[in-house]
Amino acid sequence: MFYCLDFNSEQRYFNGIFKDYDLKGIENLDLFAKQVVEGFIIGLHKSPFHGFSVEFAEHRLYNSGESLKNIDWKLYARTDKLYSKKYEEETNLRCQIVIDQSSSMYFPREEKGNINKLRFSALAAAALMNLLKKQRDAFGLSLFDENVNLHTENKSNIRHYNLMLNYLYNVIIDDKLNNKTLASKGLHEIAEKTHKRSLIIVFSDFMSSQEELDSLFSALLHLKYRKHEVILFQVADNSKEFELDYQNRPYLFIDMETEEKIRMHSQDFKKLYIEKIKKYKEELMNKCMQFNIDFVEADIAKGFYPILNSYLIKRNKMMI
Repeated sequence: MFYCLDFNSEQRYFNGIFKDYDLKGIENLDLFAKQVVEGFIIGLHKSPFHGFSVEFAEHRLYNSGESLKNIDWKLYARTDKLYSKKYEEETNLRCQIVIDQSSSMYFPREEKGNINKLRFSALAAAALMNLLKKQRDAFGLSLFDENVNLHTENKSNIRHYNLMLNYLYNVIIDDKLNNKTLASKGLHEIAEKTHKRSLIIVFSDFMSSQEELDSLFSALLHLKYRKHEVILFQVADNSKEFELDYQNRPYLFIDMETEEKIRMHSQDFKKLYIEKIKKYKEELMNKCMQFNIDFVEADIAKGFYPILNSYLIKRNKMMI
C-alpha cells in the first residue's frame, strides 16, 4: 500500500526552523516533537491513510470496573459524565530507537547552527517517540559508537518519555569528536539486551568500509534471529556526501573520526568517488532486501515526514 503526503509545507518549516530554533531544554524539544507530529498527522488526515490510532475513533460510556486510563477527563469536566476513548487499533508494539554517536555523524560543521546528522537523528527520534506515545506504544533508546553508551527498556508512560527526551537533548548539545564507530559490535550487544520482540529503528550514516559490511550484516542478522523487525535509516547530507556538490576549488577534507587530513580539488576525484559510493550503497540496499530489512535513505535536507511515514508503513505491515 502506498501513501501520498504533501511534504512541501513541512519542508518550508524544516528549512527555516533550525537557524532560529533554540533548544534550551527538554520542554522545547517536546514542543518541537509535537509540532512535527501534529503537522504530519494533519497531512495524514488529508491523505488516504487510515487505520492508525493516532487519534481515538469515538467515545463510549464508561463501565464500572474498567481501567481509568482511557477516560476523557476534559469531556467529563464539560458533561459530568464518564466517557472512555475507544481507539480504532490498540496494540502493544515495542520500538527500540538506536542512534549512532560516532564522530562522522557530526557532519556538516561548516556553519554555526547547522543541523548535522546526529542532531537530525535525535530530533527525528524525538518526533517518533511523540508519535509512539500518541499510539500508546512502548519505546526505548540505545546510543552507540565503539560501545553501547546507553540502552533503556521499552516503556510507554509520560515519565519515561520525558527521560528519553532528556537523553536526546544531551545528544543534541554534545559536541565531542574523535569517536570511532563499530556498528557491528554495538548492534550485537543491543540484540542481546533487547529480549522481547521489537521494531528496531537504527539511525546511522553506515559509512563503513566495504570490508566491514559482512560484520555489519552479521549483527543485523543477529537482530533478525531474535525475531526483531528492523528499519535502517541512512542519515546523510546527500548533496555533500553522495553527490560531492562543492565549489570548483581546492578543499581540506578531514576525517572526523581520525582527524586525518588531505587537501584536494573535489573535481579531481568526483566521478570516481560517486561511482564507488553508488556501488557501496547498492550493495547495502541489496543485502537489506536479501535479509528482509527495511532500508530508507534519510537526507537531512528533506525533513522528518519521510521518516514518520516509513515508520507508519512498517507498523501497518507488522499489524496485518
